[in-house]
Amino acid sequence: EVQLVESGGGLVQTGGSLRLSCAASGFTFDDYAIGWFRQAPGKEREGVSCISSSDGSTYYADSVKGRFTISSDNAKNTVYLQMNSLKPEDTAVYYCAAKRGEIATLGEYEYEYWGQGTQVTVSS
Repeated sequence: EVQLVESGGGLVQTGGSLRLSCAASGFTFDDYAIGWFRQAPGKEREGVSCISSSDGSTYYADSVKGRFTISSDNAKNTVYLQMNSLKPEDTAVYYCAAKRGEIATLGEYEYEYWGQGTQVTVSS
């Protein structure tokens, strides 16, 4: 059974940091790309960052470049999202997702497996 389990969300003040984790199981981790997406209340889900598990290539949405860092520990089948300099507009439910293949993209419709999400709230 494929599982993606996010953790690390919470409440933080503006300018603070959080590290999200996405623990994957049930599939060959090296054969998949992992993405982080978020959905704020009343808004559509958007891609935040993604990483290729095979070569480590990464991509970021413009809104988080320079503040968020995605990384992968293939030995633990876990992907992390380090979020620094958080802003109130980063408040959302954050989801990790997996797509088959080495190429990582921010296109959510390419991802076939999704976690349950973790809430991130940034207070002003």
